Amino acid sequence: MPESLFLQAFSGRNSKIPVWFMRQAGRYLPEYQAIRAKHDLNDMFRTPEVAAEVTLQPIDILGVDAAILFADILTLPSLMGSDIHFDAQKGPIITTINDAGQLHDIDSIDYVGKTIELIKKDLPPHIPLIGFAGSPFTVLTYLIEGGSSTTFRKTFKFMLQAPEQFHELMEMLTRNTITYLEMQKQAGIDAFQLFDSWIGILGQEEYTRFVLPYIQQIFNRLNLPSIYFVKHAPHLLDIIEPINFDFLSVCHLVDFDSPIIAKTQKGIQGNLFNGLLYAEDDVLVSETEKVLTKAKNFKKYIFNLGHGIFPDVHPGKLKLVAQTVHDFA
Repeated sequence: MPESLFLQAFSGRNSKIPVWFMRQAGRYLPEYQAIRAKHDLNDMFRTPEVAAEVTLQPIDILGVDAAILFADILTLPSLMGSDIHFDAQKGPIITTINDAGQLHDIDSIDYVGKTIELIKKDLPPHIPLIGFAGSPFTVLTYLIEGGSSTTFRKTFKFMLQAPEQFHELMEMLTRNTITYLEMQKQAGIDAFQLFDSWIGILGQEEYTRFVLPYIQQIFNRLNLPSIYFVKHAPHLLDIIEPINFDFLSVCHLVDFDSPIIAKTQKGIQGNLFNGLLYAEDDVLVSETEKVLTKAKNFKKYIFNLGHGIFPDVHPGKLKLVAQTVHDFA
């Protein structure tokens, strides 16, 4: 796909800066809300025609340079046998997992694969599709906690008091994450992002011991343009740097002027503070341009937010950011 601005960024050949937004396929769009009013969230994920439509919606509305698959990071464990449902107020509610025997390996991704095929059929030829998965650690926190958490005390307790069982679950999730992404590749994705949204809760020793070997396996196995998203993890960047991914996507806590980022040979993605999407237009444009100015030092760069879009953000704010990125000299 030589005409894709997004994919050109992986070799540093892009003439303009590509832009897409985490959570761009979703709840802040009136077009999405119209569909959501007719469907349960689980049904939306599992109905290829609906998931494909939601994936495609932001392309023309926002003017972004890539689509990202409409799915959930908990799609994989649900395919592995985990009992997951989504509550409108509480988010995901999960039957707690503390043993690898409670899960099974996946053998197909029928509805995800069909969704990808439908998306690729209707995507403009210059717009690639990003597939994704949650990292084994981030997914495992949900399974151990039974849903979202603010303290992660169950995760810490299990990890440090039952390390053998923790590693067994990490091994199983890693094996199936690779299978899941390989299946997405076969269905037609052009790149993938691994989301490590909760990795920042770990210290350096814990990340090295309990997470690093599994992340290395995933990126060593997948032969696709790759992005590793880490949230609230400036203290882990030195450890993460040697992993075999193409782009590092960072949240707003990472300073683009920091020595670790400045010296990296990898591409950088990010990292506008998503709270700025509530700011006045002139402030939003100014702050976007500040990120872009600092990013001039990178040989390979993709613009994005530091995390996902909030559900009550006005789509016009995102359209303004995308236009500002494309107009930037």
